[in-house]
Amino acid sequence: MPSAEETARDGTASPERPLPALSEQDTAPFWAATKEHRLTYQVCSSCGEIVFHPRRHCTNCLGAALQWRDSGGTGTVYTYTVIRQHGQPYFRSRVPYVLGFIDMDEGFRLLAEVDVPADAIRVGQRVRLGWEDHAEVAIPVFRPQ
Repeated sequence: MPSAEETARDGTASPERPLPALSEQDTAPFWAATKEHRLTYQVCSSCGEIVFHPRRHCTNCLGAALQWRDSGGTGTVYTYTVIRQHGQPYFRSRVPYVLGFIDMDEGFRLLAEVDVPADAIRVGQRVRLGWEDHAEVAIPVFRPQ
């Protein structure tokens, strides 16, 4: 897994990764759980709908009774792209890298980095969750299973 102190592909010190705002009301519990290496999602107590990305209400019935659950951390690559250029310094230092939509086994889809060479990724590939640790948060990063 990449670390927060990773060097750029050219061997120079890598700029810092932009990190999420930890004070945002809807997503703060999600990001707090990542520090413990837990990938969480919500389920509506009223209708049973899975809700992801975190929010204050169910996207199906608009109910406000949402429960947090932990994902088992496995899923399947739904689709992906290889990022070969980027304007932001941190991401520019990492190109090429793979960004994929992952269909989690629990039934939600998320966008995340897949730590795999660009020529080794494929649709339908099984992946497992790993983490890139930072002081206040950990970033979900997937690897082939």
